[in-house]
Amino acid sequence: MVTGLKSAALLNLLPSSAAFAADIGGTDDGLHYQLLRDTTLREIVANRLHHGTNGRFLNPLGERRRRANLGRVLYWKLFNENEFTPHLDEQPVTPVRVDWKTLKKHDGVSVTFIKHASVLIKDGDTHLIVDPVFDDSLFWFIKDYTPLAFDVKEMPRVDHILVTHGHYDHASRPALSTFDPQTHVVSPLGYDGLFNGLGMRHRSQLDWYQSYADDRRRITFLPCNHWTMRNPITGPNRSLWGSYVLETAGGKTIYLSGDTAFFDGFHEIGQQFDIDLAIINLGAYEPRWFMAPSHMNPSETMTAFKQLGAKKLMVVHWGTFRLGDEPVHFPPMQLRELMAREGLLDRLVDVGHGQTVFLT
Repeated sequence: MVTGLKSAALLNLLPSSAAFAADIGGTDDGLHYQLLRDTTLREIVANRLHHGTNGRFLNPLGERRRRANLGRVLYWKLFNENEFTPHLDEQPVTPVRVDWKTLKKHDGVSVTFIKHASVLIKDGDTHLIVDPVFDDSLFWFIKDYTPLAFDVKEMPRVDHILVTHGHYDHASRPALSTFDPQTHVVSPLGYDGLFNGLGMRHRSQLDWYQSYADDRRRITFLPCNHWTMRNPITGPNRSLWGSYVLETAGGKTIYLSGDTAFFDGFHEIGQQFDIDLAIINLGAYEPRWFMAPSHMNPSETMTAFKQLGAKKLMVVHWGTFRLGDEPVHFPPMQLRELMAREGLLDRLVDVGHGQTVFLT
């Protein structure tokens, strides 16, 4: 009966307009990303190769997407055997507590890992938060392994909200609604419906390689290898996605990868910015046949870090929601093993949920 139900599910796929952008063709080189060869990220942006037609954006860094097909999603969830199943019962629930008193006393640059991909950056007397998610559940069927053990009202007042893309685990409407609507939002192009609906009209909408700057710091929006969607009916990539480089008033430069697969561009970014800390999203990377075009695994994360030429590496996007096959606590464990083998363990910032890294 179970086999019959699985087969029926595969035979009754949603129309392509309502499916995830998951049926993706490979590249001529057998990679899950495009080799830039004789071009550069800046040339791609100057030629607007990421701007498509009919209000959609394109991903010139990743695999060429063919028709959307829910079949791969269903095959993964219904037929694929999860090699990590014996370890799923080991996943810890870690209530998040933050030492706000110590954080508020510090005058320099610090980074606090809240949960999932949410980090709070203190730059002197200014606070920036990236991809805030506070919810105790992303969806009713996805468990939250890092519930907040504090009231969000205890957080310092946030001056800038940075959003990398529109997936619900990064642009959370419930979390965004907890902020003062007058808070300045830095976001990719698009997302008018989301932010206008929240009354958040103090926004800087950026295309790749555009920047927002005040008298003391600069925030530059950069390309990455990903995609986005909020409405399966209208389909993917109605808005843009990307990474950020924050050049702080305190003199430190922080790279924020957002969600990204590996791509042929980390070297170029590293040549353009002197990065003190690379914060890379590491999680939801298994199985590779399905996740490689969207998220990096530990090996690719270490390679990206080396190509960026960053002084230190910190990883987020793990521990909160199990969105891939791997257990929520595996990403930093696997990365530590690889970094140790490469003699790079002293450059890994080993930080857990609720903990703060003081850069100056």
